[in-house]
Amino acid sequence: MAILQNDAIVFEVEDNFQKQTYRNRCYIYASLGKLQMNVPIIRTHDSMIKQKTKDTKVDNEYAWQKRQLKTLQAAYRSSPYYEFYEDDIMPIFETKHNFLQDLNIKTHEFILDALLEDISFSKTTEYLKEPIMKDSRILATPKFKSSFEFKPYTQVFDDKYGFIPNLSILDLIFMEGPNAISYLKN
Repeated sequence: MAILQNDAIVFEVEDNFQKQTYRNRCYIYASLGKLQMNVPIIRTHDSMIKQKTKDTKVDNEYAWQKRQLKTLQAAYRSSPYYEFYEDDIMPIFETKHNFLQDLNIKTHEFILDALLEDISFSKTTEYLKEPIMKDSRILATPKFKSSFEFKPYTQVFDDKYGFIPNLSILDLIFMEGPNAISYLKN
């Protein structure tokens, strides 16, 4: 939602990396209900040193991408538009990204392409406590509770568990396809 309300996106990369945010996790609708998917990261061992977001590395020691791709396929293979977007999303899972910010930018590029939106983006070069433009950093934390109420749309397992709001935008894209942008704008 927030990205559609702006002409440009500025990724905050100069702040200190915060655990338990949407920077390295999302939720999808799986056969057992709401499922959290995490991108493993490498944390600095010195608790006295703050790790900047731009320096946060992805832990590629084990095959997390392969596991998550299988989870995504199991959850959405039967959705109306998964196969339509499958070839476009595969490079995200086939590339071993060294830095979390690179993975996130590639993911945002896929999302914007799927929504047929042309929104430019850049990265911060310094941390500003009070940025000049609209500050949406709070949206990266699960503790933020939006007052926005999502209108239900058909989901893959809604016959078992009903509509589950606040999932990854991938859920909407795989279920609504080209209509996802209309859903978001309405």
